[in-house]
Amino acid sequence: MTAALVNKAEILRARLAEKRLAVMPGVFDALSARLAREAGHEVIFMSGFAVSAARLGQPDTGLISMGEMLDSLRGVISAAGAVPVLGDGDTGWGNALNVRRTVEEYARAGAAAIMLEDQVTPKKCGHTRGKAVVSRAEAKLKIRAACETRDALRAARAGDILILARTDARAPNGFEDALARCKDFVDEGADIVFLEAPESVEEMKRFCAAIPRPCLANMVHQGKTPVLPPAELQAIGYRLAVYPVAALTATIHALRAAFAALAAGDDAKLPPSLTFPELQDAVGFPAYWDAEKRYAAE
Repeated sequence: MTAALVNKAEILRARLAEKRLAVMPGVFDALSARLAREAGHEVIFMSGFAVSAARLGQPDTGLISMGEMLDSLRGVISAAGAVPVLGDGDTGWGNALNVRRTVEEYARAGAAAIMLEDQVTPKKCGHTRGKAVVSRAEAKLKIRAACETRDALRAARAGDILILARTDARAPNGFEDALARCKDFVDEGADIVFLEAPESVEEMKRFCAAIPRPCLANMVHQGKTPVLPPAELQAIGYRLAVYPVAALTATIHALRAAFAALAAGDDAKLPPSLTFPELQDAVGFPAYWDAEKRYAAE
């Protein structure tokens, strides 16, 4: 079976059923997805923060459109091969009806799961200031719309996708409201639940103990949530741990160093990098050359 025919949502369901933590890197384009796959990651997350930064050079403040995210998602999925990709769907770009279309489009693109959050539009990065969320009733209805769309796609054999329901209510409304929203998401049929930015290990434990679905932890260094080792996250009860900007921060650091060295006319200060043959290998020239021979005219 080719990668294009693999049901990646089903692969993700099976992986979550193992009750073993999966560490997900945040990727932002086809190259970063290819490298994450080559590193052996079993699940990949396409981060809205990282895509907004890489594609627009702008902050994660709701500036990026669904069309731009879908375009990036298609490239990430293609480069990821058979590895399931969880796509950041932000707020679904509107109300419950917009959410329905967003889920359909992400499923058609081949995402194994879509993450949908309850922030108001325009949304903001989950670990930055100034967040606001829609009412609990609206948040519940949007996840209902997402889950009903998922079920309709599966019934019609028109696609398969998991719903990752996220709440950002911890900061503006407190932990109890955020936990209540997560329970609502379970009631509506969410496959994975994500309480963004808990502020202590105790809150992380309470969340996982209260939610009978695979739970996701967001590991952002110097964010609001304690950054714990994977083994400890698994012991608490998490099944997914995403590091959404680890690759992006490393990329920005290396680019700044490289551009500064070039601007100073001192290539001796360039950061460690690949040789040109290594670069060719990293982007797939050897496989291309092998295929080229197959179709070479005599």
